[in-house]
Amino acid sequence: MATANLFSQVLSSSWLHWALQPHLALHIPDGFLSLPISLLTWIVSIGLIAIALKQVQADYQERAVPLMGVCAAFIFAAQMINFPIPGGTSGHLLGGTLAGALLGPWAGTLVMSVVFIVQAVLFQDGGLTVLGANIFNMGLVGTFGGYYLYKAIRFAIGRNSWRGMLVGIAVASWASVVVAAAIASFQLALSGTVPLAVALAAMMSWHVVIGIGEALITVVAVSFVWRSRPDLFYDPPRRTQQSLSRPYSLH
Repeated sequence: MATANLFSQVLSSSWLHWALQPHLALHIPDGFLSLPISLLTWIVSIGLIAIALKQVQADYQERAVPLMGVCAAFIFAAQMINFPIPGGTSGHLLGGTLAGALLGPWAGTLVMSVVFIVQAVLFQDGGLTVLGANIFNMGLVGTFGGYYLYKAIRFAIGRNSWRGMLVGIAVASWASVVVAAAIASFQLALSGTVPLAVALAAMMSWHVVIGIGEALITVVAVSFVWRSRPDLFYDPPRRTQQSLSRPYSLH
């Protein structure tokens, strides 16, 4: 019994514990990041959020506020619903690419930041001391990276085409989850929590699959908006711009 307890203690306090885990959560808990990494991600996140606030105030009309609220409410509710992943785990929507496509990267960043703050404070989904890292990984990188990848693919295939939108949203949504998982792995490794190879194996193996769920959910949501109110897109199709005014952007 003593030997078993000793082995359990050693296992739980070493990187072997992580090697045997099915996956690591993308919402990093308290105590998993070193103080320098936590402070750095806090500084970067606060700085980018401050810039986003200025950009939204300067470039967006008041009509954007209700849309931001609706988008935040939808993403928050959607994140509460987990979809099963083979192997006994589950995933849920992050929503960065969705927010970016509908609101643009700056307003989308604000929406995602609010969502993750509420989750951490009210539902303990991710730690408070590492909230800067979670906002950076899933909110900032997910929104900016997802939006610009979606935009690049959409313009390459056809800016006003259904196929361009569909492929762009699907690829960008999947990539936003995978990239966020990779960045979180590097943060854990730099903090000395777990070796990089172990972190990447634990994070990437599952989030590559979770990203597929992210892509499917985002495609369904964006397809509905595209068919019903394409003018709500931050960068709507040209045919819509000719008949409907831009809902909130001045450029």
